[in-house]
Amino acid sequence: MYQTKWICYLIGYVFVTSGILKLVDSDFQTVFASLGLPFPQVTLFLVAITEVACGMLVIARMYIKHATIPLIIVMIGALCLTKWPVLSEQGLLTFAFEARLDIVMLVLLILIGQHWQSAKR
Repeated sequence: MYQTKWICYLIGYVFVTSGILKLVDSDFQTVFASLGLPFPQVTLFLVAITEVACGMLVIARMYIKHATIPLIIVMIGALCLTKWPVLSEQGLLTFAFEARLDIVMLVLLILIGQHWQSAKR
């Protein structure tokens, strides 16, 4: 249980800081616009708010099962939109390096979501 608490703190820290940075750093608007997403400013805002809100829920260890689902979707979207092109353009090794944090966060989210789901039964 002690390790689970620290994993929640770390996951939440990554998402809260990432979400806040998306809200205050105007460079992210350029990044989201370059991805070809519809309504990039709205999408950026929604992703940032989702990261902050769900990250704080994970830190507080509240509604973990529900908070991890949107974060998993965010991580899959990040992998597909920003890392998948790296795989096709620069190869597997560069992709593995560029996607390392995304993959680790995705796996931790899945593990913590499963842990909380089984712990509540």
